[in-house]
Amino acid sequence: MALPCGSGRRWSRVVKMTFFLFFLIPMSSVGKRNTNTIFNKIQKLEIQQQLKRLNKPALKSIESPDGDIIDCVDINKQPAFDHPLLKNHTIQMKPSSYPKGFSNSESNDVSSNSEPKFTQPWHLNGRCPEGTIPIRRTKEEDLLRAGPATNYGRKKHHNISNAQSKVDLSIHEHAVLVEDGDKYYGMAAAMNDWKPYTQDRTEFSLSQFWMKAGEYGQDLDTIEAGIMVYELLFGDKETRIFTYWTDDGYQSTGCYNLACSGFVQIDNKIALGATVAPYSIYGGTQRQVKFYVWKDIYGKGDWWMNIAERNFGYWPSSLFSILSNSASEVHWGGEVVNFKRDGQHTTTQMGSGHFPEEGFGKASFIGDLHVIDSRQLFRVPRNTHTVVSNPNCYNLIDDAEDAFFFGGPGRNPNCP
Repeated sequence: MALPCGSGRRWSRVVKMTFFLFFLIPMSSVGKRNTNTIFNKIQKLEIQQQLKRLNKPALKSIESPDGDIIDCVDINKQPAFDHPLLKNHTIQMKPSSYPKGFSNSESNDVSSNSEPKFTQPWHLNGRCPEGTIPIRRTKEEDLLRAGPATNYGRKKHHNISNAQSKVDLSIHEHAVLVEDGDKYYGMAAAMNDWKPYTQDRTEFSLSQFWMKAGEYGQDLDTIEAGIMVYELLFGDKETRIFTYWTDDGYQSTGCYNLACSGFVQIDNKIALGATVAPYSIYGGTQRQVKFYVWKDIYGKGDWWMNIAERNFGYWPSSLFSILSNSASEVHWGGEVVNFKRDGQHTTTQMGSGHFPEEGFGKASFIGDLHVIDSRQLFRVPRNTHTVVSNPNCYNLIDDAEDAFFFGGPGRNPNCP
């Protein structure tokens, strides 16, 4: 049957359009698949490179009951020495000096066979030999949670300021005691160990100290350590020991634990990022972890840290600009992240999750507070004030010479 006049051209155009669409849709889909494949390959390569950088060859590996793997790494091949300023660094196995009032008997040499004053689950399955340090192995899933693998172990921070108005109430909330008005060359604190609840993996809860020099937004140096629950970083809701440092207000320098080069560890008994156990019991046994930090002014000026009465390691003075001399403030206390899901305050707890009014055995505390002042005296704090973001959610009571209670439940009838 013959087609009407002109219908052949129209039919030809329909056939051509159908042919074009038939190939256009699959080719677009193929393009997306190719793009995703390329992206996944780049991401995979980035992750593999980061894992190789972070996980140094181990002389021995210990599988912890909690799922961690602890690698015993040659002390001279630890991540610290990847830092450009530490390429020819000679490791110091003990400080040259201790502050006045700090007893040398409170600090064990790393060669000592004594155990730390707290346990970590991996201790049940082995120990790292002398000449090595224990490093919690970084896994692929750790880097995937961080987003870009290069973000792993780093943070953007909001300043804890003397001016209450500068504290970011919408994201970071604090209950902190601050000593300032002098030059500071060290501090001490015993932190009550709890397992606070966190609402989701992107929020954290911590107890820590900060030694600070400079101002946020200009030039800020800090060294920090304590205990924290942070699922985004560690992959679970356990309380873990941590350190942090920065030389530029958390912009491009510093990291948690040994995720970047800088901090030099000498102890073979304690692993950064590993769980601290057991925890304190509400109305029962109380556990704590002691921290001492001091500047070795008669040595190379490094900032030494003692954990649980063991010389643990140091931040070389060369890492810092302002803090290479002294700190201008010392902070102790708690911090949580509050993302206000669904427009409500987070239920993430600080400390024990109970307000400080409940007192010993129920509220979290930080005790044995000391600072090392400009006269190199190891003394209790005197020139202190508090920074409390939202006392209806988390609070702090400073009614003792060398200790305070702090914490809270987060969302409650008075903290909607």
